[in-house]
Amino acid sequence: MLSFGTDGVRGVANQDLTPELALALGRASARVLGGDAVVIGRDTRRSGPMLEAALAAGYASEGVAVTLLGVVPTPTVAHAAAALGVPGAMISASHNPFPDNGIKLFAAGGAKLSDEAEDQLEAELAHLLGSGGGDRPTGAGVGTVTADDGRLARAYADDLHRAVGGRSLQGLSVVLDCAHGAASVLAPEVLRAAGVEVTVVHADPDGVNINDDAGSTSPAALQRAVVDHGADVGLALDGDADRLLAIDADGTLVDGDHVIAILAIDRQAQGRLPDDTVVATVMSNLGFRQGMARRGITVIDTKVGDRYVLEALARTGAALGGEQSGHVIQADIATTGDGLLTALTLLDVVHRAGRPLADLAADAMTSLPQVLVNVRLDRRDPDLLERLAGDVADAEARLGDEGRVLVRPSGTEPLIRVMVEAPTAERAQQEADTLADAVRRLAGV
Repeated sequence: MLSFGTDGVRGVANQDLTPELALALGRASARVLGGDAVVIGRDTRRSGPMLEAALAAGYASEGVAVTLLGVVPTPTVAHAAAALGVPGAMISASHNPFPDNGIKLFAAGGAKLSDEAEDQLEAELAHLLGSGGGDRPTGAGVGTVTADDGRLARAYADDLHRAVGGRSLQGLSVVLDCAHGAASVLAPEVLRAAGVEVTVVHADPDGVNINDDAGSTSPAALQRAVVDHGADVGLALDGDADRLLAIDADGTLVDGDHVIAILAIDRQAQGRLPDDTVVATVMSNLGFRQGMARRGITVIDTKVGDRYVLEALARTGAALGGEQSGHVIQADIATTGDGLLTALTLLDVVHRAGRPLADLAADAMTSLPQVLVNVRLDRRDPDLLERLAGDVADAEARLGDEGRVLVRPSGTEPLIRVMVEAPTAERAQQEADTLADAVRRLAGV
């Protein structure tokens, strides 16, 4: 049985994540999260309708009224759940390759699930798969399944515009990469409604091309397109549009660290950065921390995963946080990371400043060269990091105060991620390769 990772349940569709498992998860969610209604969205993967039908059947078999939102970004599901005060579910594997799919659950009101809720869901899921789960409602007690008419997606889009004060962004030109994903229709509409001149790429989903050399995981084509079109900014979403990376007019990548830094500085100037504090994960570049320190902004570190960022935001009362990968959370506006919201607020800063994105990014921070090497494992090895501790200590000793080393398991895939920051890219690559070789040796791969 699949277990919950840092962002829900995820695996190869119809192999790990089967319709039977989705049906049982719908039933378990209805029992653990409660409520008499739920909203469900999905991305553009071929397996989405199959899993949607099974998940909806699971909820309905427990007497829950299901509203299908169709193909929408993950933040649209969270927004609808918040607006209606009900739980939500998104069927997506986000930035993962096409064969994968996943189910991300939101508690009533669009909030991420707590560790305790996930533990309860896992226990109830095991019970249902093992015993069938006992009596179910019959007759009029069976839940309904209906399709939304687009009203909830329109309400989400309207609130996005309100988040930037309804200001026009006319005069900005953007190349938008939708990753053939969930925002392929909605994202261009939202930006054009704000007055942006939009050129759209990778917005022709066919069920199998989601994230395929496109979007935030593969921005090279977008970088070329921004230069070719003479655009002001490039915007790269991922498959479910909960993350965003940007490209400046020269074709240079502006990652999540830079985006958060730009937004933090702008918020600080407006008095909208509580306690002059932001939340970031341990993967954020050392240059981000240095840039924030120069502005008197405190950085609170968390483990990797937007759920941990959200927990820190709630605990501290901070309003802004996120990840280098492009998850940006503005907790005073939304309950989760939102690529479209990030796009609009970033463009709003550029528009109000009257300066190129490149200038804003350079002023905000300077990144140290950072290398990330992913080592795929045959299976999860819980003792591997402990056995690797000596190699990590040796690398840290070689780098001293001039760099940083982070080795961690992926929360969604059987990977060990090796990250090294160093004064030069060559030095970072050398140390990362040395540690990656040590991982392979100890793991026997």
